[in-house]
Amino acid sequence: MSIPSSKGSSGYKVLQFILEKLLFPQEGDGPLLFWAKEILVALLILSVFWMLAQLVVLFLNKWGKRLAAFTNSDLDDRVLQRIIPHLSRLLSMLGIYLAIRSLPLHEKIFVVFTGVLFIALVVIVFNLMYHALDELLQWYLTGRQEGSKDLISRNMIPIAEKLAMLFLMGTALIIILKHFNYDIFSVVTALGIGSLAIGLAAKDTLAHMISGFTLMLDQPFRIGDRIQLAGGQIGDVADIGLRSTKIRTLDNQLLIIPNSDLCNTMLINQAFPDDRVKGRINIGVAYGSDVDHVKGVLVATALEVDGVLRDPGPESYFVAFGDSALNMSLFFWVEEYGKLFATTDKVNSLILRRFNESGIEIPFPIRTVIMQKGQD
Repeated sequence: MSIPSSKGSSGYKVLQFILEKLLFPQEGDGPLLFWAKEILVALLILSVFWMLAQLVVLFLNKWGKRLAAFTNSDLDDRVLQRIIPHLSRLLSMLGIYLAIRSLPLHEKIFVVFTGVLFIALVVIVFNLMYHALDELLQWYLTGRQEGSKDLISRNMIPIAEKLAMLFLMGTALIIILKHFNYDIFSVVTALGIGSLAIGLAAKDTLAHMISGFTLMLDQPFRIGDRIQLAGGQIGDVADIGLRSTKIRTLDNQLLIIPNSDLCNTMLINQAFPDDRVKGRINIGVAYGSDVDHVKGVLVATALEVDGVLRDPGPESYFVAFGDSALNMSLFFWVEEYGKLFATTDKVNSLILRRFNESGIEIPFPIRTVIMQKGQD
């Protein structure tokens, strides 16, 4: 079979001869033509995958972003932006891998080239997966900060990224070793025994780390919240680490508590569910006082202070009969727990002034002693 031609020059005949030999090889052709045919097939495979990579990138840049625009979330846009370059590299490297496999190379050269290219393919695939997962975590962090103002996620994201990277690296290593026919079971066994030894040697540290993850996931408090511990210490959460949690007390001292201890104790989160806090003032008035009038004075006095919220408004109650006084309690709300002490000081000072103006007596403790004369 030959390629027809109308007018033939010497160059055209040479080209015609080469194409005939490459496309329609016959018995007796030399090794040069054989290699030329194999190289042509490899270049064809490489060209097909290169064009496929360009088409995929063009499609995702044009139509993928248009489709992603129909969703309410920007997660798909961000993931596409991160993975498009890696998809292009993946298809190009896959073309090189298949092109090399199509060549009749020497066995040792073939093993070296295909092994290196297989490792490169695995690295590209897992790098793509890591970038997609990283974008997902960043999107999650942005959503939590904008929605619930959750500041603990800032500490969880780097930890989650490191764990994901370790998992992906371990999986990639196992796949590569499996490709080269290494005994994976022995590697996994060695890693398991090593992990057990490390776990026994650092069980306290691991307990603190696991408790740290529990605190971050369960979220009994956030960074910046004011908490009160079972021992009575009060402070703002400054940092939540893997081993310990740092709390800045009201006298500006840093209290460092191991996570396992903090995870197993009772505490009060004054910043949850919001920053509002309820103040209470206990006061006693003399017996014979008009209780309703006293309650009215207490409520009116609290409303005069700027820091006291009007909704919910202050309330006053007659709570008990004391030894020397009628015990009253005033409850009021402050917008932020950090302003409670200053607001309580203002309310106390104004109560003392209004009681003096209204003639309401705050009695001193009185004890009546009855002495009987002894009988002779």
